[in-house]
Amino acid sequence: MKDTYTRDRLLNFGLLLVLAVLIHAVYTFHVRPVAAGWQARQQASQAANAAYKPQRSVWVILKDPEQEVAIILGLWAFGLAGLKVRQLGRHRRQLDAGLLKVPEGYRILPGDVREYSHRLDALAVEERNLIPARTIKRALKRFGETANVQDAATSVHDYCESEASRLDSELSLIRFCVWAIPAVGFVGTVRGIGEALSGAQMALRGDTGPVTSGLGVAFNSTFVALIISIILMYVVHELQLRQERLVLDTEQYVDDAVISNLQSR
Repeated sequence: MKDTYTRDRLLNFGLLLVLAVLIHAVYTFHVRPVAAGWQARQQASQAANAAYKPQRSVWVILKDPEQEVAIILGLWAFGLAGLKVRQLGRHRRQLDAGLLKVPEGYRILPGDVREYSHRLDALAVEERNLIPARTIKRALKRFGETANVQDAATSVHDYCESEASRLDSELSLIRFCVWAIPAVGFVGTVRGIGEALSGAQMALRGDTGPVTSGLGVAFNSTFVALIISIILMYVVHELQLRQERLVLDTEQYVDDAVISNLQSR
């Protein structure tokens, strides 16, 4: 379990590092040069025509470092969510396939537990570690130890609750991103307002460029951060729903396919 935790953490932060390098390269070689060229053309048009209305550009909205960090965190969270969906899909496929097929009318006695446990042990390591297989193994083990059907049912319920808590805790990094992205946007807001205030004296002399530039930083960073965080909140909601359904369906399956076929004597 410790090795799995370490491997998952290395995978998660390795994904963050790769995304940070790629996004920073895109910003360095494309986003910021394009935004600078756009702003230069807009300023030239305004200088030539005082009535000219500046046009907005998505590259200008995205060009600041706060937006870059927000996008990196957002893509990281989407990547983590994708890995989570893939993992949940493996659990779901095993559950839908049906691990333990008990003939109709047949009852599992305490002496039969070892035979059925061997069937689960024959699975590949990756398959044995999936939730449906572990839950069935827990039910059989408890029944073999106590020869009590109610004890086995209680063990399954408690185990499914612990799995639900574990799955929920694995969303902590995605939830961190949902919290951190608006915070990064707020940092941009504070920085932009500070730049606008520092240019107030120039605005009194007729040069409103620093003020409008600072306010642009403030509003753009907040706008991008809120859009990303709203999408991420929906993704987290969907992940939670899938996890809860997986655990509930697993408990129901084990009750129907295993617990209902147990017989103490």
